[in-house]
Amino acid sequence: MAENKRDCYEVLGVDRSADEETIKKAYRAMAKKYHPDLHPNDKDAEAKFKEVNDAYSILSDPQKKAAYDQYGHAAFEQGGMGGGAGQGFGGFGDFGDIGDIFGSFFGGGFGGGGSRKNAPRRGDDIGQRVTVSFREAAAGVKKNVSYNRVCSCEDCRGSGSKDGSVERCSVCGGTGQKRVMQRLGGMQFQSTVTCDACQGKGKVIKNPCPTCRGSGFVRKRESLDVTIPAGIDDGNNMRIGGKGNAGANGGEAGDLFVEVRVERDEVFEREGTTLLCNVPITITEATLGAEIQIPTLDGPKSFTIPEGTQNGTKFTMRGLGLQDIRSKRVGDLVFTVNVEIPRSLNSKQKQILRDFAEASGEGNYSKKKLFSKFFKN
Repeated sequence: MAENKRDCYEVLGVDRSADEETIKKAYRAMAKKYHPDLHPNDKDAEAKFKEVNDAYSILSDPQKKAAYDQYGHAAFEQGGMGGGAGQGFGGFGDFGDIGDIFGSFFGGGFGGGGSRKNAPRRGDDIGQRVTVSFREAAAGVKKNVSYNRVCSCEDCRGSGSKDGSVERCSVCGGTGQKRVMQRLGGMQFQSTVTCDACQGKGKVIKNPCPTCRGSGFVRKRESLDVTIPAGIDDGNNMRIGGKGNAGANGGEAGDLFVEVRVERDEVFEREGTTLLCNVPITITEATLGAEIQIPTLDGPKSFTIPEGTQNGTKFTMRGLGLQDIRSKRVGDLVFTVNVEIPRSLNSKQKQILRDFAEASGEGNYSKKKLFSKFFKN
């Protein structure tokens, strides 16, 4: 009777002003919550599952919804306005929603095709790591990479059969799927599942290949030379097409992804294509200026620093950095001078420095002279 039924909007937990999308979203959530597969032998959950579907069958249909909003459940009683909302498949709204929800439980929908194991499938990708030195990464290098890979069996040419004889599965007719009846919420539904006789392959092998044991695949150790491009950075990945695991049923092979790890260097660091390093110099070189040797990737090069160079000063040498792996543009080398203070001076050396300081006074130290003003009244 109509008076014993809960309000449809209350069942789905939505307002009476809810739009179509809100109603659909609420329905999907409630149907999954009370699905009998998640609550086996739970009569209460089964009843709520049916109640949710009945409510949605009304609110998802514009005509039924309009009748319900005006007359309530009485519109669908015998002789009422609606004409039996819960009869047949009408009690489940559109098949798209039910197909999506049931598909998450059974791998297929109403008569629809779930994933077929005998369809062409791409092979899995493989990840491999290779380590190079900083200078190898800067200049580019060729490295040999060894890894395990699933390949098509050569003895049976991937058929899985020792004598090449493969029969079509008599249970599923070679489709890899079969239709079964599922009973949910007191009603029966037809769904498509994987054929258990052939495990979804659609074929049966009577005389399996001893090498691959009927699978058509074997695991092999592969080895190939990989060219690491100049300028590659730590953590960069290289994709080598078709060198991953073999595909099934004529599907293409996956790819090999090589992750490059670059070791730290004792001299250089990098920021993009800019090469960085620190260069120690003496007080004399910093004071008088000097021609010094700068390390580069191509060997040491001469560079003249000016007189009065301060500690921490940066200098740039154009075009001596790292190559961009895409544009091939070469960056710069930026080096920072670190003025090294001498230690363990003998008495003669100390006296020379005292004489130098006395002769210089504050005139040659502009920053110190400016700083001293803060201590004068």
